[in-house]
Amino acid sequence: MKLSEILKAVEGQVISENIDLDQEIQMGCGADLMSDVLAFTHDGTLLMSGLTNPQVVRTAEMAGIKAIMFVRGKIPAPETIELAEQKKIPLLASKYTMFETCGRLYQAGLPSCGLFELTLRRWRDAFEDGEQ
Repeated sequence: MKLSEILKAVEGQVISENIDLDQEIQMGCGADLMSDVLAFTHDGTLLMSGLTNPQVVRTAEMAGIKAIMFVRGKIPAPETIELAEQKKIPLLASKYTMFETCGRLYQAGLPSCGLFELTLRRWRDAFEDGEQ
């Protein structure tokens, strides 16, 4: 799904300058715990978060996040915006809650970052391989 389609689905706004709205996003993840972002996201993910500090951008860079959408009408501080622009991570904003933002994007066709599949694979690796 393109960033332009994501913005339309959530009636969102662009925070960053000079971003490619034709950039493709493969999946979405909503999280405020950056440890969850590191554990459960994949390259090509759109991160939805209510955290607006620079650590969100640093975590996104490490996790291969393609873009960050701040929820609940939050706008990050200038230092967060500047860091994201340095790292070339587009910043977006949604006026909706995390729940509604994620729901609107899922309904529009953006898949989740595969937590269920990841959990299922870990379960099989831990318990079912020993049964064979």
